[in-house]
Amino acid sequence: MKPVISHRWDLPVEEAQEFQRQLASKVIKERTFGEIRLVAGVDVGFKGDEAIAGVVVLEYPDMREVEKVSARKKVVFPYIPGLLAFREGPPIIEALEKLRSEPDLIIVDGQGIAHPRRMGIATHIGVIFDKPSIGCAKSRLTGSYYEPGLEKGSWSFLYDGTEVIGAVLRTKEKAPPVFVSIGHRIDLKSAIEIILNCCRGDRLPEPTRLAHLLVSGKPQQASLFCPGL
Repeated sequence: MKPVISHRWDLPVEEAQEFQRQLASKVIKERTFGEIRLVAGVDVGFKGDEAIAGVVVLEYPDMREVEKVSARKKVVFPYIPGLLAFREGPPIIEALEKLRSEPDLIIVDGQGIAHPRRMGIATHIGVIFDKPSIGCAKSRLTGSYYEPGLEKGSWSFLYDGTEVIGAVLRTKEKAPPVFVSIGHRIDLKSAIEIILNCCRGDRLPEPTRLAHLLVSGKPQQASLFCPGL
């Protein structure tokens, strides 16, 4: 995989925010693809001053492993809420470029358009690769919502004022919900359906759950081996 948009990752904060606003104009909020065969999960962990990105590609909807890769880069951007992509983007780009397979969809552990400037990390990655993407975050960055029901599959809208920016989805009975939002080239209904189809008894969808285990240094729990770690 190769990005179709390249940019600096060490921008000053105000320039980074302005770039997000510009990039947001390129987001497509409707489904532009047909059958899904391969889904990639993306997560990032940290060790010292390095960020470690893991990507796990699985068959969809069976969730059989196809490929896994990782990349590590020195962190060049501070932790600033709303600018996560500038901190975690470089190793994610490098890891995705290592893939031999071509995923039809990318699920990122983070926000999509559920973001103050509608440019969370899942949207950022989706746009620069021009690839369908979904943000599936463990916590809320912005917005308001009513708590969904306790049963798996229950969900409610996530709002910024009157604008729908995502969904609050119960992926496991009585477990805390996840926050699902459009990344790029997908609609919210499809995003919810795909996330639910990727869950296998855990709160997190398998692609990002396995990517998290990979970057956490626990490949044995995911039956993965990562020579880069």
